[in-house]
Amino acid sequence: MRASLLIALFATAPLSAQSVADSSPFRALGLPTPNEYRSASGRPGARYWQQRVDYRIRASLDPANNEVRGRETIHYVNRSPDALPYLWMFLEQNICAPSSITNVLDQPPLVFLGSTFDFSCQGFAGGLTLDSVRVGGKDAKRAIYGTTMRIDLARPLATGDTIDLDLAWSFHVPEQGAGRMGHDGALYEIAQWYPRMAVYDDVHGWNHEPYIGAGEFYLEYGHFDALITVPATYVVAATGRLMNPEVVLTEQERARLRRALTSDSTVAVIGKQEAGNAAETRPTAKGTLTWHFVADSVRDLAFAAAPNFRWDASGYKGILIETLYRPSADKWEEANRMARGAIQYFSEQWFPYPYSHATTIEGPIEGMEYPMLTFVPNSPSREEQQWVLAHEFGHEWFPMVVGSNERLYPWMDEGFNTFIDLGNAAKYFAGTTYGDTIEVHPLHLYPDHSAPGAEQPIITKPTEVRDLFWDAYQKPALMMQELRYEVLGKERFDAAFRAYIRAWQFKHPTPADFFRMMRDESGMDLDWFWRGWIYTTARLDQAVDSVVGQKVYLSNRGTMIMPAELAMTFDDGTQTVVRLPIEMWNLGSHFAYRVPGSKHITRVELDPRKALPDIDHRNNIWPRP
Repeated sequence: MRASLLIALFATAPLSAQSVADSSPFRALGLPTPNEYRSASGRPGARYWQQRVDYRIRASLDPANNEVRGRETIHYVNRSPDALPYLWMFLEQNICAPSSITNVLDQPPLVFLGSTFDFSCQGFAGGLTLDSVRVGGKDAKRAIYGTTMRIDLARPLATGDTIDLDLAWSFHVPEQGAGRMGHDGALYEIAQWYPRMAVYDDVHGWNHEPYIGAGEFYLEYGHFDALITVPATYVVAATGRLMNPEVVLTEQERARLRRALTSDSTVAVIGKQEAGNAAETRPTAKGTLTWHFVADSVRDLAFAAAPNFRWDASGYKGILIETLYRPSADKWEEANRMARGAIQYFSEQWFPYPYSHATTIEGPIEGMEYPMLTFVPNSPSREEQQWVLAHEFGHEWFPMVVGSNERLYPWMDEGFNTFIDLGNAAKYFAGTTYGDTIEVHPLHLYPDHSAPGAEQPIITKPTEVRDLFWDAYQKPALMMQELRYEVLGKERFDAAFRAYIRAWQFKHPTPADFFRMMRDESGMDLDWFWRGWIYTTARLDQAVDSVVGQKVYLSNRGTMIMPAELAMTFDDGTQTVVRLPIEMWNLGSHFAYRVPGSKHITRVELDPRKALPDIDHRNNIWPRP
């Protein structure tokens, strides 16, 4: 038939016949088109760029007035191809201002099993006092919108140009407030505490989603130089390398730290009997001391300070593992061993820890992470203590090293982190009931959290999620386990996931980059997998319909597709198990498996290991029970 006749026939066909929706579960995801910044392989493109932001901070903590005061200089480098007429910043202490979105809405706390995260500042009338904002020595034109601030520049910042911003500010510290920072008596855990630059990237331009609690952070990498002045009786731990130990530590403490750096076992830098005794633990008990910290390739800086810390330390491959806690924290005697085990496991299994120290602080915050520093409470059980402590350290990989956007995609940090935590907990508690079952925990949670009409897609923004514990943590962890063990296989998955971490270390990946890289590295198209797990609330229901002769008739009755495992028993008592790849569903929701040989089949069971989140195991068995 001539081409002209074909065109004429098509043109006169009804519209419904011309446009047929592709309902195949294997249809391609509608991902952004690859470009010179982000390649089709999922790696950074040849012209990938990201901004650089360096901070010089001079701050003081005044416990008597419960106040932090500071000055900072921000050196901003515009590496983008765009001229920037204005800059966006975060003023996250404004979450505690009476007029903040969080306080006006008075939303209930987030509850994760036994942990509660209250972002309301618990009635504390706080907020950031911004004394000055100067650009090039002149007062900057600025507009503040809650936890964000726009600075209009006198002239656009051209590609390749730099600019320095000078700010002075102060705030009062909420008591155990804002979910992620605060103080408990004399103990201070200080985070989200200085004005910070928002990210400008090639995907969204300015990422200035306000800080209202559930969404965490998305920040640029750079160099930090911080001087923190505290009462001389206080001990400080912070992001970065301590540059003046001879000023703020005793000779005995410095000697103990040198010994700890090469020790597999815990060394007491400040022992139980010494904690709180300034005469033994401080170079002087009068006036103030200034602690100097410097960090590279980090996206944030936090610190903690208290006058009565116990301080344990050990070493792992030149990394100082530190745990600082109050004498009343009864679960923290083992904390340093837990911390060292976590850093070692994550380093050897996935990617080497890149910083000089890994420090965790016991205090009122339920669990929060910053570069080189985490906040962890004293937990009610040994198992929970290890889990929370290791989970916060797991964040050193996601998102401290792999810098995803937590304000939009918490599953890329909380979910990936929960996934790697499962293997670490299993190893630490190997041989116990807890250790031998922890990896199936997310699967066991599935029935309680996946109710139709209540469950939301993983891709949902965190501020709109009703069950963040499931959507951001446990379901993504289950997804990664299923991909590792049931779809790709451990060796294939591990190689691809390690490659993703290497490619995006200290960079900003998006979901599309992750999807493409896992496909490129593994050699398997996974759009069907991401659609079912991330973009929808699809549910799996595989079934054995019938057995006729040597054919086993299977169906996919749900909206999710997964590979299948089929266990068969024959009349001679023998058994066999076959793994059926995802391609079994290429031609639709029904598949007939032809059993080799001629032995009579007496029993068939799908998913005999109960490894899949199948919503109806009753139809997995033939003949029906």
